[in-house]
Amino acid sequence: MFFRNFFKGKPQTTARKLINNSFGNYEVIEPWEVTEIKKVPSYIPKPSYSQSSIPQEGPKSPEIKDKNQIQSMRHSCSFAKQVLFYAKNYIKAGTTTDKLDAIVHEMIISNGAYPSPLNYRGFPKSICTSVNNVACHGIPDKRPLQKGDILNVDITVYLNGYHGDCSKMFEIEDCDEEAKHLISVTELCLKKAIDICKPNENFSSIGCIIEATADKYGYSVIPAFAGHGIGTYFHGPPDIFHFANNFAGKMLPGMTFTIEPVLSRGSKEVEILEDGWTAVTADNSRTAQCEHTVLITDTGCEVLTF
Repeated sequence: MFFRNFFKGKPQTTARKLINNSFGNYEVIEPWEVTEIKKVPSYIPKPSYSQSSIPQEGPKSPEIKDKNQIQSMRHSCSFAKQVLFYAKNYIKAGTTTDKLDAIVHEMIISNGAYPSPLNYRGFPKSICTSVNNVACHGIPDKRPLQKGDILNVDITVYLNGYHGDCSKMFEIEDCDEEAKHLISVTELCLKKAIDICKPNENFSSIGCIIEATADKYGYSVIPAFAGHGIGTYFHGPPDIFHFANNFAGKMLPGMTFTIEPVLSRGSKEVEILEDGWTAVTADNSRTAQCEHTVLITDTGCEVLTF
């Protein structure tokens, strides 16, 4: 995902708000108390921003990785997938996203890796947890998950000098049919985008097929968030836009990038809460997002986080 450039929030507690409208029956998420930033042992290799919060500049153009770099990407992406699968065991009503963050943080550092979001441009946690109307960059906090919530968990790890990135939607027990359908269409959009990835395909084809699929089912693509190139850098070229466009650029063997559409049942517009990170829909409609890291091969593509 693309991250904002600052974090200016303070720990806070805000009342929850239950709504029942044309979008469904669910809690609208507002800022809750956020605990202090966690530590990473000194012996674990860290990215450039771990102390400064400022990442080193990435490549100027999409990187063509060699065999060794590709193998390193496979390892980091495989571990990210394992972490996401592990997190699933702890996602249930009554669990806080702060506790989930702590569990995932411990697993990552126990395996000698660094949780990539931690202190990236000041982000205060090791994972992103986006609930209901939170479109992206939700900060894990002390709000207990509720029955009927939908939750995106976004995992990125820095392992042996390379980042691996993926995310998935989770239903908290009794979700309504509107939520289930939103999630299934978002997953379909990601699948259709991956299916067209191959050498010499336009990057713009990704956004075109995602928006066409979302439109077919009456959903909006939130344009504020894009996929990105990834490697020794967390974010770099190419920019992967999820809306219909005709921007230049073609896929070539050796490129690795994420595809991570965010769909809404309502508005395409988002607002950033005062914490400087949490992006919520302007009309409080629910959103869903899912993400994979892909590698362009000589004949098609390989989903590194599948």
